[in-house]
Amino acid sequence: MDTVRLGIVGLGNMGKAHLGNIRAGKVPGMKVTALCESHGTIPPLQEGETSFTDVSKMISSGLIDAILICTPHFSHTTIGIEALGAGLHVLVEKPISVHKADCERLIAAHTDKTKIFAAMFNMRTNACFKKVKDLIDSGELGAIRRVHWEVTNWFRTNYYYATGGWRGTWKGEGGGVLMNQCPHNLDLFQWMFGMPQKVRGFCQFGRFHEIEVEDDVTAVLQYDNGTTATFVTSTGEAPGVNKLEITGEQGRLTVTNGTTIHFQRNRVPMSKFCMEADAAFAMPESWHMDIPVAESGGQHIEILQNFTNAILKGEKLLSPAEEGTRSVELANAILLSTWQDKAIELPMSSADYERILIEKGEKSTFQKTKVVAKATSDDFAKSFR
Repeated sequence: MDTVRLGIVGLGNMGKAHLGNIRAGKVPGMKVTALCESHGTIPPLQEGETSFTDVSKMISSGLIDAILICTPHFSHTTIGIEALGAGLHVLVEKPISVHKADCERLIAAHTDKTKIFAAMFNMRTNACFKKVKDLIDSGELGAIRRVHWEVTNWFRTNYYYATGGWRGTWKGEGGGVLMNQCPHNLDLFQWMFGMPQKVRGFCQFGRFHEIEVEDDVTAVLQYDNGTTATFVTSTGEAPGVNKLEITGEQGRLTVTNGTTIHFQRNRVPMSKFCMEADAAFAMPESWHMDIPVAESGGQHIEILQNFTNAILKGEKLLSPAEEGTRSVELANAILLSTWQDKAIELPMSSADYERILIEKGEKSTFQKTKVVAKATSDDFAKSFR
């Protein structure tokens, strides 16, 4: 094989964006040969492309080697399992599933390891966050003591949620800001700092919008080594901010808008200075420095190229789908903690969360008639097999 024949299911905003990039030749080694959309409109076909309204028929058509799943969240699981079972390579948009139990079902379906299974966590290609991870992994920051990430620049209007009956509902979307906007942030969080051992969430539901799900979140995360972290996000706060602050033994690193890095570096590690200083109010000498970031990273195109190269050349995946479970578990734990009004220990019970989500879905105001993409009430029911 010298070219990956790709089928795209779900031609909403992201599906169309991916289609445009591939058609423009920005992903060498990949070509689109099939498009599937059951409710919306498929863009005019180009030579060599076939349209479908039934994803099962596209999967079994023999026209594709791989599938890119860009549908609403619940159908990621059902389509992914079917595609893996049919022997296709699979790339799924974030989040890989709505809840941990579905993640486990989806990952369990990846039995043929010769087939590539990846997730669209394009922020891992961001040069700024790659640099931060390198600084952490190399020990340049010393042991991490505290993390605070405030990411409130996800402002959305009430009209945004009204554009599709699936948005802002438990049955249609399976969550709010944690499930829709923040999977990238939560993935980056665990990618850089690892998974915490305990999570305490404080979520508010429909605080700023006419929705069922969370649109304002504060979470506290604890690690067994004593490190603590806070994660704050909202879709109802303007002007918002995206600021990540990391306190380590060697000083404080501040990342703003995922584009700039400032390091206030201690000349002497803070714990060492604390125990050895002979003055009551002394502070370790520190130096201010801006750490250069050369470029923004390849984003979606780089993930598509990496997926293609993994299939054709055996290249190592930047974002294996199996790792997508972690961001889902963090989101689930924050919500479960709020519902149960207690801290949740990780790894969490996927069954507890699934049970509560089913109950909320059954009471959901989800309107199937408003849906403009592949998520249906049947997908919701199938996801709890």
